[in-house]
Amino acid sequence: MFEPRGHDIMSGAIIYPAYREDCDFAVIFIEVSGCLPMCGAGTIGLVTAGIEEGLITPRVEGRLSIETPAGRVDIQYEKPGEFVESVRMFNVPSYLHAADIAVDVAGVGRLVVDIAYGGNYYAVVEPQAAWSGLDGMSASDIVDLSVKLRDALAKICDPEHPDDLRIRGVHHALWCDTPTSDNADGRGAVFYGDKAIDRSPGGTGTSARMAQLHGKGRLTAGETFRQESLIGTVFEGRIEAEVDVGPFHGIKPSVGGWARIIGHNTIFVDDRDPLSHGFQIR
Repeated sequence: MFEPRGHDIMSGAIIYPAYREDCDFAVIFIEVSGCLPMCGAGTIGLVTAGIEEGLITPRVEGRLSIETPAGRVDIQYEKPGEFVESVRMFNVPSYLHAADIAVDVAGVGRLVVDIAYGGNYYAVVEPQAAWSGLDGMSASDIVDLSVKLRDALAKICDPEHPDDLRIRGVHHALWCDTPTSDNADGRGAVFYGDKAIDRSPGGTGTSARMAQLHGKGRLTAGETFRQESLIGTVFEGRIEAEVDVGPFHGIKPSVGGWARIIGHNTIFVDDRDPLSHGFQIR
C-alpha cells in the first residue's frame, strides 16, 4: 500500500484459506494504517475481481461466505453473463455504541457526534451549528477536520467491541449531509487511514450510518438507505433484521453495489532497493 507501489488512499485484500468450515475463503483487508476488521467496498471489489479472474470458486453459484477479522460475511452476487454486475454483502452485526458525544475540536468548536459500528467504529457527524455540511468543503478540508476530530475523540472515547476486544477505537469518520441525487437518501464522506477519503459511499460506513439511524429511531427493520459518495456513486443499504451485539441493540445490515476491474498490476520487490518495502510522506 505504501509508495512507490501504492498511495495513501489505496486499500487491498489478501485472500487466505478459511479456518471456518462454513466459509468459502478468508480475507484480510489492508491499508497504509495497517489491517482492518472489515471493508465493505473492498469486499464488493474483491468478489467482483475474484470471480471474474477465477481466483474464487464459489461452492454455490451466486453465493459466497467470507471469513473476515470482524466475522462471517455472506454474499449474493449477480453474474448473468461474463461479468459480475452487482454484489450484495450481508455485513456483520452493527450498532450505535454511543449517542450525542460532545467533543471540542481545535479550530471548529464543539461538535456533537454519534459513535457507531459497522465493521469499523465511526464518528458519525451530521450538520449542526459548528459544522454546516459538506458543501464548499474540499477533500483536504475534510481530511484536516477528520484528523482533528479523531485526535479529540481519542481523549474521551475508546469503544471496544463487546464480542472481540481487539476491535477498538474510533479510526473512521463519516460526515453526513443531504444527497445531491434523487437516487439517494443521504450523502457521506468517509475518512479513514492517515489522510484518506473514501471514493465509494463506504460499505462499513453505510452499515454504521444505518445502525446510527436505527439506534435513534429514524430507520426501521426492512427499510433501505441509499448512501451517495462524494463522487456521486451510490450503495443501497438495507436493514435485514434487528440483532443484539452484547448489551447493545443493533441491526444486521446489507449493502449492495458494483465494481469494475480497471487493470492488472505486477509488483516487484528488489532487495537491492533501499526503498523496497515502500515509504510514506507525512
